Amino acid sequence: MTPEQQAAYWRQNLVYIGVLLAIWAAVSYGAAILLAGALDRLQVLGFPLGFWFATQGSILVFVVLVFVYVKLMNDLDRKFGVYER
Repeated sequence: MTPEQQAAYWRQNLVYIGVLLAIWAAVSYGAAILLAGALDRLQVLGFPLGFWFATQGSILVFVVLVFVYVKLMNDLDRKFGVYER
């Protein structure tokens, strides 16, 4: 891989990381803390939605984002020809 390709690969990886971390922060901080009062008006399995996001939702979003990152990186590896078989 040329230095230009390495730079492009790393730049795209940083974009993926930044976007996914921003989503996780928005869900963890926004839904679980900032919007908890408004979300508590709704119920999930008998629990206020704000409480659910604070305890379970942000963790589930994190796990989903890990799988999204794996998929994105596998596609990026294939694009740049560094995919492990």
